[in-house]
Amino acid sequence: MYAVVKTGGKQYRVAKDDLVTVERLEGEAGAKVTLGAVLAVGDESGIKAGAAVSGASVEAEIVSQARGPKIIVFKKRRRQNSRRKNGHRQDLTVLKITGIAAG
Repeated sequence: MYAVVKTGGKQYRVAKDDLVTVERLEGEAGAKVTLGAVLAVGDESGIKAGAAVSGASVEAEIVSQARGPKIIVFKKRRRQNSRRKNGHRQDLTVLKITGIAAG
């Protein structure tokens, strides 16, 4: 059984015991989280989406809080003596999917 969940503005296809890296969620390592924004649930018999999965939820456990790679943002306007350099590291959360409730 698998589910398609939405968190952090992105969609992820998850199954039981998967490790998924998502944008930061509040909580310490070992805490339980419920992902309620389930868009679809599927298994070997077929897929259910839309109003058919209104009561579905995905249970997960926070494995760790991490940070992504450093991204360099460099903007330059040529011949204008104008340049700007910024860096960015995204805060991430590693989740282990512990169960999918079809609702």
